[in-house]
Amino acid sequence: MEQVETVDAEAPAAPVQQEVAPVAQAEQPSNDETGAKPAEPEAKSADAEAKPAKRPKSTAKKTRTVELTLTVTGTADGEWQADLVHGTKRVVQGLPISAAAVSRAAKELHDDIAGGIDEVIEAARAQHRTRMEELEAELARVKAALAELSD
Repeated sequence: MEQVETVDAEAPAAPVQQEVAPVAQAEQPSNDETGAKPAEPEAKSADAEAKPAKRPKSTAKKTRTVELTLTVTGTADGEWQADLVHGTKRVVQGLPISAAAVSRAAKELHDDIAGGIDEVIEAARAQHRTRMEELEAELARVKAALAELSD
């Protein structure tokens, strides 16, 4: 037991203490053979009192993260808007955005995102083309009716 105390007092660094403890444990007989308690628990408590264990500093604690949530929503008509939340504070709500800007931003982020958004934008284009053709047909009928009245 005296050797352990002497080693603890002279030990300059934690790695040396870690090396000594297994040796002391191997030299001592087990509780079953002698009935005596091993000195290791006392050595550990002496180590804890003598020198606090140094933990490696984590870089994660030093890194400051900022939580921003950008939500971009679009309708089938092709109208897009954005909401921005910083933590729990709403910074922007319902800001209108052009479909072209949404498409460009999506391409900058990732190809998978751009693909999904481009599908939605293309569906809106097809819907607008259909509506335009219907309106052009109606305009042609109105022009024909007006021409009949003028004759």
